[in-house]
Amino acid sequence: MSNIIAIVGRPNVGKSTLFNRLTESRKAIVDDLSGVTRDRHYGTAEWTNRQFTVIDTGGYVANSEDVYEAAIREQVMIAIEEASVLIFMVDVTTGITDLDDDIAQVLRRSNKPVFVTANKVDNTALHSEISTFYGFGLGEVFPLSSMTGSGTGELLDEVIKHFEDIPEEENQLPKITIAGRPNVGKSSLVNALIGKERNIVTANAGTTRDSIKIHYNQFGHEFMLIDTAGLRKKTKVKENLEFYSVMRTIKALEEADVVVLMIDAQEGIESQDINIFHLAEKNKKGIVILVNKWDLIEKNTQTMKAFEEEIHERIRPFTDVPIVFTSVLNKQRIFKAIEAALEVYKNRSKKIPTSKLNDVMLPLIEKFPPPALKGKHIKIKYITQINATSPMFAFFCNLPQYIKDPYKRFIENKLRENFDFSGAPIQIYFRQK
Repeated sequence: MSNIIAIVGRPNVGKSTLFNRLTESRKAIVDDLSGVTRDRHYGTAEWTNRQFTVIDTGGYVANSEDVYEAAIREQVMIAIEEASVLIFMVDVTTGITDLDDDIAQVLRRSNKPVFVTANKVDNTALHSEISTFYGFGLGEVFPLSSMTGSGTGELLDEVIKHFEDIPEEENQLPKITIAGRPNVGKSSLVNALIGKERNIVTANAGTTRDSIKIHYNQFGHEFMLIDTAGLRKKTKVKENLEFYSVMRTIKALEEADVVVLMIDAQEGIESQDINIFHLAEKNKKGIVILVNKWDLIEKNTQTMKAFEEEIHERIRPFTDVPIVFTSVLNKQRIFKAIEAALEVYKNRSKKIPTSKLNDVMLPLIEKFPPPALKGKHIKIKYITQINATSPMFAFFCNLPQYIKDPYKRFIENKLRENFDFSGAPIQIYFRQK
């Protein structure tokens, strides 16, 4: 499970600016108007080789009648419950407000490590003003300028001391996560596989709130099956339980070896499906695409091919992914989906002997060498597979900095043609020989 940092505080103290700095993104909308961040944002960040998830919460407003502020307040409470560490952000230019006091009271009850962070300390004159925040009784106060980044290093050095070490499990069974938008049939698939009504299935989208783990051991197959709550578009995350579910889904994806992405055949592949796909790919997970409700589609000889082509078009450039067409309701090809997932699990942990790798790839590279750049010829001399949980290859050459993305894609395609890595993301590195 990930270590999670939640950034909390009243509106307009600079939480989103810090979130953008930590995650090196521009995901959160930053504006001088208070209450701009209404939705939860989460991103991954890294500090001294420790990876963690950051949640940017909306501004907390206690006892407000405003419907948005009430929703934000509840979602902040959920973020506090889920997080490993809390960053309580205050504004040095305004001092302590009643709202800050209300939040401090909530945080004192949370029994979580809390870091009081005084933001907007943009010059040394403001440094002396931070002493007022010791009045919260929450311990050390960290001066910070989330705009310039000063003070973030000192803060993170202390924050990561409170992270839990995630133990490596030994003799792990393959972990298969079933993910997808709400109501595509994920729980029905689990019930069909294990042969009993393990999960509540209703026509209401989003019945499964939590990730459910099942130890599957039948028909000669043994693995852990993780059924996740449906991921839906951000605009539809109105209900707070739903936000909780999205976080759980992200955790379940991080835990998985293979993600079975379920798509509704009637609705086709949507942008939210693409988001889940890229989330799995980014986390270097094996992927199988499962097109459900195929029995409800009017078909001719070209329907399946056209559907596959549309999926490939949307998920480019990583298109070497098994696609299985099923009807969970009629129990059509559901075991084929599991067999495909276990095959992808094998591909993801496949190790190619160095001699075989060089015998196959070097003649291909000689035939199609990297394009010369600035009159300099690039020579790739040696290839090896790096020991990792997913396929990673190092190509040793004289001028690695001159190799561009199109040639990397060519190399990846040749690796896929010669060694079956279907469903597994491949990483390729060019290193100085």
